[in-house]
Amino acid sequence: MKLSAELAAFSGRLGHSFARPELLLRALTHSSLSSPTRPDNQRLEFLGDRILGLVMAEALLLADKGATEGQLAPRFNALVRRETCADVAREIGLGDVLKLGRSEMMSGGRRKEALLADAMEAVIAAVYRDAGFEAARDLVLRLWGTRIGAVEPDARDAKTALQEWAQARGLTPPHYVEIAREGPDHAPVFTIAARLSTGEEAQATAGAKRQAEQAAAKALLDRIGRDEG
Repeated sequence: MKLSAELAAFSGRLGHSFARPELLLRALTHSSLSSPTRPDNQRLEFLGDRILGLVMAEALLLADKGATEGQLAPRFNALVRRETCADVAREIGLGDVLKLGRSEMMSGGRRKEALLADAMEAVIAAVYRDAGFEAARDLVLRLWGTRIGAVEPDARDAKTALQEWAQARGLTPPHYVEIAREGPDHAPVFTIAARLSTGEEAQATAGAKRQAEQAAAKALLDRIGRDEG
């Protein structure tokens, strides 16, 4: 099998030349376009998630040899979570080469965070299956780059931090309410409110619900910090 010019260019951006190009094609094929003769990327995504986790765990241990498990865990979560995988995917133009069914294409699938993150993990697995663990590790370390060294010492995501803040004070967990949804179906914009049982609230807007929830939680944490300070 020979890669199309588009996929060959993407392979160049990855920095990996595939001996088995069909692995890359499979990694980029969403279930909306799969068929008995064209498998989707879900099994590769499952494998890639584990490879990414192993590479990140090892990298963090090497980067901070004195850190405890409790200190490493939030940094690890920050580096492997969906938002980070999707950010890396955007940087290499992965969305441009995703193989999607018509309905997913029309609904803006190339920009969807979940699809980008899953495909990024599938690509990692494709490199592993093509050339082994060392090649996959080199790919991950190259693409994640400075993120590994720059991850915050306390890298809990905002929703987790807000929930822990509430629990430490005997409050019920915060809840998130969709205030508004605007824009076309293929590019919606969500406004989400993060609310505490004590009445405090903050809102944020983003192109994905998860992003809006995280931004609202961060805004509420910032407000709480100013009030307590």
